[in-house]
Amino acid sequence: MVAAVGVLALVTLASIALGAKSISPGEVWHGLFHYTGTDADVIVRDVRLPRTVLGLLVGAALGLAGSVMQALTRNPLADPGLLGVNAGASAAVVSGISFLGVTSLTGYVWFAFLGAAVVSFLVYALGGARSATPVRLALAGTAVTAALIGYVNAVILLDTAALDRMRFWTVGSLASANGDVIRQVAPFIAVGVVLALTLARPLNAIALGDDTARSLGAHLTRTRVLAMAAVTLLCGAATAACGPIIFVGLMVPHIVRALTGPDLRWILPYTMVLAPVLLLGSDVLGRLLARPSELQVGIVTSLVGGPIFIYLVRRRRMNQL
Repeated sequence: MVAAVGVLALVTLASIALGAKSISPGEVWHGLFHYTGTDADVIVRDVRLPRTVLGLLVGAALGLAGSVMQALTRNPLADPGLLGVNAGASAAVVSGISFLGVTSLTGYVWFAFLGAAVVSFLVYALGGARSATPVRLALAGTAVTAALIGYVNAVILLDTAALDRMRFWTVGSLASANGDVIRQVAPFIAVGVVLALTLARPLNAIALGDDTARSLGAHLTRTRVLAMAAVTLLCGAATAACGPIIFVGLMVPHIVRALTGPDLRWILPYTMVLAPVLLLGSDVLGRLLARPSELQVGIVTSLVGGPIFIYLVRRRRMNQL
């Protein structure tokens, strides 16, 4: 854990110091602690610092959401999109843009979060509510996601303005980070983090099977409802702020599980530390590779995460987990 926190600190410093524009370490220090309004100060304090803070929050949220989702569904390939969270957020945002004329990122946040929450509870109801099982939840999430993706594509094709505004959000990016967005999503992420961490023990019991979990005293319905609430808060807020970013919630829990074993009391804290490492590292890489422009972080996580994930799932040890 000490090593993981150290790596996170290094990546955080890199996110503040490195970017499309070269800034010396002295200028970075000046921008952080002796702000006078120079161009370098503005880039460091007003652009890179909020971007880094949002990356830390969103990375932790996506990692925890993925870990909880995999435990809840007992599916090692599950990610937050499995319950339709991303699709619900996208449908709400495109509806707000096309029908209500929403144009600001702060407006997207609330639409996306509302869509994620509504769809999550719809999936829970379709999955059987109190009698919901991991298989039913997965099937209901897949069906709802397919329907919502069709709706989003139809609206975008019929409304070119919605297409222009949606295309950057749907790629997944930290570039629009600012203090207002951070203040809006941080409370939801904080509540989701606390809720997810408190579910480690009952989710450990559910991983052993429903009958075993009941014999160990786990309350299945309550645990599943709270787990879905945690995923909605974490992934809904993250998706609202940055758009749908894939592979973070899917890949990082696998890496952590290879290090810690199957105990969620270890998986969740490690994931909360290492997921921002992947997200911020990908964001820094996207800024450096495409200078003086940049690649969106959602593109980089896909390009980096795909081969790494294939390598991990092919390892013998990973196949046994």
